Amino acid sequence: MDDSEPFTVDTVLAPVDGSDESATAVEYAVAIADRYDASVHALFVLGHGVVRGIDAGTLEEDAVAENTQGFFDDVSRVADDAGVSLSTSVDDGFSQTRKSRHPGNVVLDTADTLDADFIVLPRESVTDTAASAEVLEKAAEYVLAYASQPVLSV
Repeated sequence: MDDSEPFTVDTVLAPVDGSDESATAVEYAVAIADRYDASVHALFVLGHGVVRGIDAGTLEEDAVAENTQGFFDDVSRVADDAGVSLSTSVDDGFSQTRKSRHPGNVVLDTADTLDADFIVLPRESVTDTAASAEVLEKAAEYVLAYASQPVLSV
């Protein structure tokens, strides 16, 4: 007889970057949350080009916020259709002043802060735009190697 506790999930973290691949990852996160009666937290990780563009004044912060909110609106519809609770946040995946700040540790730090039980993230982003290209592609290997919770990479 196995005395181990059953696998439970209360919070699924879905790091996203606005790509089609990250939208697919959210669909998987919602399916897992639905299966375990859990909630989903979508973390939008801003890429290096976006962070630098905002800092340099070449990208309008309002335009970035509008694009991010549009993506969250789409994600919200997916969660609503499944009856899954969704929360969202945005974080910079890079820093001009902290070398240790990169998308992988942003994902893991957020997972720890939320006490997430499961992470679902896209393995590759093929989006061409500087706004999101390769943001989570670079993070996937790091998260897979260092996460303390189960990770599904799609």
